[in-house]
Amino acid sequence: MIHIQNLHKTLDGHAVLKGIDLEIPKGKITVIIGASGCGKTVLMRHIIGLMLPDRGRVVVDGTNMSALAGRAQTDFRRRFGMLFQNAALFDSLTVFENVAFPLRESLRQRVETVDVARIVREKLSLVGLQGSEHKMPDELSGGMRKRVGLARAIVLAPSIILYDEPTTGLDPLMTLAIDNLILSMQQELAVTSVVISHDIDSAMRLADLVAMVHDGRIIASGSPAQFQRLTDPIVRDFLEAGGRHLRGSAS
Repeated sequence: MIHIQNLHKTLDGHAVLKGIDLEIPKGKITVIIGASGCGKTVLMRHIIGLMLPDRGRVVVDGTNMSALAGRAQTDFRRRFGMLFQNAALFDSLTVFENVAFPLRESLRQRVETVDVARIVREKLSLVGLQGSEHKMPDELSGGMRKRVGLARAIVLAPSIILYDEPTTGLDPLMTLAIDNLILSMQQELAVTSVVISHDIDSAMRLADLVAMVHDGRIIASGSPAQFQRLTDPIVRDFLEAGGRHLRGSAS
């Protein structure tokens, strides 16, 4: 589904990505792990086309993201849903309006009639928030905000969902609940999922494939079982310390 080939990116004179190579399989959950500042978020921005590489390319379902521009780029990005780290809800909009927002924006470019209310209720039901349409973001817990963000991410029926640190700031019980929600979305929607995380326990619960970024490169990848058997000292250090003390040099 996604082929990342020799990806390089320099920001403010600092090399952040130094030749990333990674194949993300279709219909599976790939978790990209690494310490804060190792380049995970920059990599995700390249996957969705929000950044262009200095060298290399990201090919999504046969399409080179770097070659797209204008309307073609906008249309192609509808294949992606994105759950941001802090859910990124509009504080002045209700839950219903937050989830409906990308759907209504997309309809401005189209002529067909769509039952927005039905689709929004359906997506809220999928994430366990039926009946919450009229709540405001400041009435929601952290976990509920993540669920609203996920409902918004899937409202356009994407084929790829990107999760940026989906469990950051959550307690262990809510982390488990969000992990289970990601797994249920995978089964229900048959999408390709990419999860950026530094949470080792969460990564091992979720992943079909784990890939580790360190100093702007992929230094290891494999299934969770394979990954935990690796002897590379950087991998072992990260696994055993939970990533807390490893620091990279760019976010």
